[in-house]
Amino acid sequence: MIIQLFPLWALLLSVMAYLQPTLFVDFKGYILPLLMVIMLAMGLTLSPKDFKAVGKNAKAVGVGVLLQFLVMPITALLIATLFGFDSELTVGMLLVGSVAGGTSSNVMCYLAKGDTALSISMTAISTLLGVVFTPLLVAWMIGTSVDVPVSSMLLSLVKIVLVPVAIGVLLNTLAHGLVRRIEPALKYVSMFAIVFIIAIVVALSAGKIASVGALVAVAVILHNATGLILGYWVTAWLGFDKKVCRTIAFEVGLQNSGLASALAVKFFTPAAALPGSIFSVWHNISGSLLASYWSKKPIKEATE
Repeated sequence: MIIQLFPLWALLLSVMAYLQPTLFVDFKGYILPLLMVIMLAMGLTLSPKDFKAVGKNAKAVGVGVLLQFLVMPITALLIATLFGFDSELTVGMLLVGSVAGGTSSNVMCYLAKGDTALSISMTAISTLLGVVFTPLLVAWMIGTSVDVPVSSMLLSLVKIVLVPVAIGVLLNTLAHGLVRRIEPALKYVSMFAIVFIIAIVVALSAGKIASVGALVAVAVILHNATGLILGYWVTAWLGFDKKVCRTIAFEVGLQNSGLASALAVKFFTPAAALPGSIFSVWHNISGSLLASYWSKKPIKEATE
């Protein structure tokens, strides 16, 4: 029940951070460590067999990852341009669009009766590829208007994402029994970490929220909806079964927006982290609603 109410906790703490930013701004230095904890928790749920499973679903994984790193970045840039966002918010939208899929996609996929093994494989692969793709995509798409520290960002992604995930996988392999015993607590640790990150970012960008928060929220909703819709219908058009289509829809539409927020704060400005923070709350709401709808709709009858 606590996990299912994640969007509510995120919203409540965000409102608190907006009204009383001084309670959270001093925790700015904790954003990256908290994100590393989330990545470690993710690694602890993975094993080498999850990566080996990619070979069994190579076509689906390939299409899903391609859509992940095409649909979301391009859509982010188009929406930012359409809404006339300044460079800060444009960078924020691009960061959300260029990071890997979020771990919540695995849970949503399971609830929606999708292919959970495929979901886990795609999240793992996109997370590893994102270490390289995220800084390169942002630098390429933002052009010369903003200085994107590609090499520094890539190095940080190795430290923030690759190393913690690798340690988690190693621990899960060497001490599987112990990890299984603590696994139920991992989702609570991850939830607390991401909610706290959102609150810190909201506190740091409280002034910006007052002027453009509603507009950014609309942009984020459009971004998320586009990913979910195209993730499903492109794969359906390519002839994949509906179970795979549901899976890829979640993988494309639900982003690791906590990472996007952390990168924005570290390399750009707190305002650039605003799209990621709003996305973190919204994609859990939209994902939960869609998962609930699909959970009541048998695969053989699913036509939309």
